[in-house]
Amino acid sequence: MKKLPLVLIVEDEPAIAELIAINLRHHGFTPLCVEDGDSAQQALAEQIPDLILLDWMLPGAASGLQLAQQWRKQPRTAQVPIVMLTARGDEPDKIAGLDAGADDYITKPFSIQELLARMRAVLRRRAPLALGAQLQVGDLQLDGSSHQVRYQEQVLKLGRMEFKLLSFLMQHPERVHSRSQLLRHVWPDGEMLEERTVDVHIKRLRQALGDAGALLHTVRGVGYRLSASAA
Repeated sequence: MKKLPLVLIVEDEPAIAELIAINLRHHGFTPLCVEDGDSAQQALAEQIPDLILLDWMLPGAASGLQLAQQWRKQPRTAQVPIVMLTARGDEPDKIAGLDAGADDYITKPFSIQELLARMRAVLRRRAPLALGAQLQVGDLQLDGSSHQVRYQEQVLKLGRMEFKLLSFLMQHPERVHSRSQLLRHVWPDGEMLEERTVDVHIKRLRQALGDAGALLHTVRGVGYRLSASAA
């Protein structure tokens, strides 16, 4: 029998948590509801879910934002998809949530159908790396299972968004991508972000790649391209 995806719902409003749980059960998921950070940590210690729905404002010492940051730093939870559900809908809050490690950001009130669609989209985006995809462009290698990047056998340290950006570019080598395309494919809520966000992360990616940064080309007036050579 096929195992249903486990979704950890971290939400302190019982009515909202129950509404989400009922709908998830009806659409092929197994929901697990907890109401604060301590309960969420305990649940994660027992079992790693396929996806986490995380409220920002939670009772206790840790907010959803802080929990997302913690989980992204821990090897056991670093690759678990996180979708934030919150009433905080201002653009700075969305950027903070995504930068903290959320894969998507949904503001309350929300449509259940939209939530389900976004959950499926996040799981699809995560699936290739979760299955251990190995990518190579020239001497640059990316291992999705170990979350490692190597260049000429040297291990490189990349931030989470830089890793996602590089993995997308390595799946489409030699192809030029505009800033808007990169926002749409790499950032789940990219339409809410400015195109300069891409430039900032491209700069960070180049710095993290070191000598391999020369493989990342700027096509003036168009966007960015990853090639097997620096030429």
